Amino acid sequence: MQLTEEEQAMLNGRYGRATQKAMEILFALGTIYGAERMLPVASAQIAGVSYDNLGEAGLEFLSEMVDGGGKVRIFSTLNPAGMDIENWRVLGISPDFAKHQKRVIELFARMGVLTTCTCTPYLAGNLPGFGEHIAWAESSAVCYANAVIGARTNREGGPSALAAAITGRTPAYGMHLDEERRPGLGVVVEKWQLSEPASLIGREASETHWFGALGKLIGEKMQSAGGRPVPYISGIPYATLEGLKSFCASLATYGGAAMFHMEGITPEAIQFSLPAEDVTISFNEVVASWQSLNGAAPEEVDFVSLGCPHLSIQEIARIAHLLDGRHVVKEFWITTSRPVKQIADQIGYTGTIEASGARFATGTCCVVAPIKGRFTAMATDSAKACYYASAKNDFKTVFLPFDDVVSLALGDQIISHPVTQSHR
Repeated sequence: MQLTEEEQAMLNGRYGRATQKAMEILFALGTIYGAERMLPVASAQIAGVSYDNLGEAGLEFLSEMVDGGGKVRIFSTLNPAGMDIENWRVLGISPDFAKHQKRVIELFARMGVLTTCTCTPYLAGNLPGFGEHIAWAESSAVCYANAVIGARTNREGGPSALAAAITGRTPAYGMHLDEERRPGLGVVVEKWQLSEPASLIGREASETHWFGALGKLIGEKMQSAGGRPVPYISGIPYATLEGLKSFCASLATYGGAAMFHMEGITPEAIQFSLPAEDVTISFNEVVASWQSLNGAAPEEVDFVSLGCPHLSIQEIARIAHLLDGRHVVKEFWITTSRPVKQIADQIGYTGTIEASGARFATGTCCVVAPIKGRFTAMATDSAKACYYASAKNDFKTVFLPFDDVVSLALGDQIISHPVTQSHR
């Protein structure tokens, strides 16, 4: 790999031990993947923030980087933490966990990282431009950045994203290169049926579960194809921001995808056509994908969560509309970023939602919070959340349309829940 004079100086230790360690990480990564050079990056988004995932070994690594003089050179934000840094007591987080999680946040802050803990950095100030090289770690955000925004990033690990933040560099391989962004699998979606909501205030929320089910289905077909080819998807007439972030989360979770093209919707799709190797998906298959994530009956649910990925202000508006003047009967977490929550505070949505008994879990989510053993069955509109609820926390799941998730939290009858074979 050819390094510039400055990059070689970083590797030689001229900028301190932390910068040297960071460049060593990136140089090793670039060597493994055959990168010929480094690229300057405009922003970083760093994973490995929850103490539930990091543990003491991760804390030790962060401490070493701080002690070695580590400071970020570029705009850098964090993935969700294991708790709401302000509201952790209300959410049932233990003081011992809170103590360790605060240590993690403080170490990142000492390195100059903006401690906005969110999986949707593009909704909270970390918004790259088309064609811009970045170094992001959160899988759903990586997919969104590459596909929807047209920025360029690989799916970084926590250490490599931090290394990129400290050096302002990343190896030139993978999704940073034109040839790696070409589609390798065509997906034709037949008879895509999205029901139009009665009012505009519901359109953003009405499609999230369908896009999640579609992402799961395509992700599984990608795994069957092998090699994680970039899919080129046709047959989707429109998609909102909320639908696309749901799709990205699901596609990345079930297919390991860092990118896709969607005809007529994503910015780079116009450069390509449907690959010769393609598969056809019927809407009935999407319905079956939705049904496959329903492993519990609605009456079994003792935990309800919306916001995986973190909610947009439009989705929070919808929740406030549905909860206005009513009271929930189940533990209900509303997960979003702190900047979006602050907008909700100013508009008045927060007061309406909290008056219902629902709780904001800001800067965290049901995937990374230490909640294993606290609940039995979770209801959500997120296919990604269903995956981790089962795989990480041993929860049963109920996968519903957005509005029905809120209805379930209120104790209303749910008519759209599929009756799975196990509940007949």
